Amino acid sequence: MLTGYQQVIHELSERIVLAQKPIRILDALKWDANVKAQFFKNKFKKLPLVDLNYYLEKDPLQFDPLKKIAEFHDIERSIRRQLGQYSGVGSIMQRMCHEYSRVVEMLMARGTPKFTEISQELYGSSEDAFHIGAPTLKDLAGLVGQTLSNIKNQVITAADEKIYTSEDAVAILGERLVSYFTDNDRVRVVLSDGIIADASAGADRIKIHKGMMFSEREITVFQIHEGWVHLGTTLNGMSQPVCTFLSKGPPSSTITQEGLGIISEVFTFSSYPGRVKKLTNRITAVNMAEDGANFLDVFNFYREQGLTEEESYHFTTRVFRGSIPDGGPFTKDLSYTKGFILIYNYIRLAVQRGLVSQIPLLFLGKTTLEDIHILADLVEEEIITPPKYVPPQFQDIAALSAWMCYSLFLNKLDLGRMATDFKAILH
Repeated sequence: MLTGYQQVIHELSERIVLAQKPIRILDALKWDANVKAQFFKNKFKKLPLVDLNYYLEKDPLQFDPLKKIAEFHDIERSIRRQLGQYSGVGSIMQRMCHEYSRVVEMLMARGTPKFTEISQELYGSSEDAFHIGAPTLKDLAGLVGQTLSNIKNQVITAADEKIYTSEDAVAILGERLVSYFTDNDRVRVVLSDGIIADASAGADRIKIHKGMMFSEREITVFQIHEGWVHLGTTLNGMSQPVCTFLSKGPPSSTITQEGLGIISEVFTFSSYPGRVKKLTNRITAVNMAEDGANFLDVFNFYREQGLTEEESYHFTTRVFRGSIPDGGPFTKDLSYTKGFILIYNYIRLAVQRGLVSQIPLLFLGKTTLEDIHILADLVEEEIITPPKYVPPQFQDIAALSAWMCYSLFLNKLDLGRMATDFKAILH
């Protein structure tokens, strides 16, 4: 039985969940098969035929955007009136309303320069700084690219061979996730030909791209990234009795979600150079588009990386979806690496400052990093219940804390100086 205070939060939360329901960002940005067919017919010499009218005619929004923005503004006012200006949970819900309003404005701006401007506001830019004087995501892509080239072909094993069909991946993942989601939550793994990614997590299922071939490493990444993290946090959010908004995620939570996915891959030693290269190539591709490169430029960049024409088209489309082939990018693909860096440093600082108990709260639902201190208070007040599904590496944070204690020290060493000192043994 909810208290009066909890009931008010629950009702406001449900209004946000209901209001965001028709907003499907990726569905509103995708290009249809005819665009691809024409591009291939033109032998990759002409830009895809996508302009402002394409979105208006081929993929109109399934809701009235101005009414939707007004609805979120009305919910914001209700939150302030019922919870007060300085309520912690109210501040989270108000920010969500603001972000969803900006998302709607971004979708209204498809095919125009404003689309990229709002995307950069919501997901970031490849040249954003993490702090004053810090390297940017663009810098990271360059450094990692150089490092990967130094170990090329030295770390490839049988686990990298693409020997599993999409159907195989569905069966393998289904079996693995049954043993993870044990709390009466039924999850499914299904084939889909309507997604742009290799795999995608929904509310109660994971979709696998039909007609693909996958390696053992890729299937393990799907298990951890899409299953343990994306599906797990969705189910954790859906199980909240009061703060049901935690089952839905605005763009700020996307950065946290993708960061959790990547860091979970790293902490389980499931990531691999090919995966890292894919993520850093996304940064480079977005940066190229931010600097004025068009679809053909980015497509050729991917071909130079050794990708097939099909793969190059697929990844280039991720950059320009929602925009036009000679316009700015959709910057969501920066979320993976940006989120990883932010969360890794959050965990290091949480360990340093004795706040390790807050780390598992990242999995409460579709959380945003800046809200963790508020969510911790809400758990203490029993307004939020602890997460049901937390990856093993985050359940017992003893080993994680030990790792981060060393990380704090190692960060103080000058790698360039050490490279000089180690010169005699680095042959």
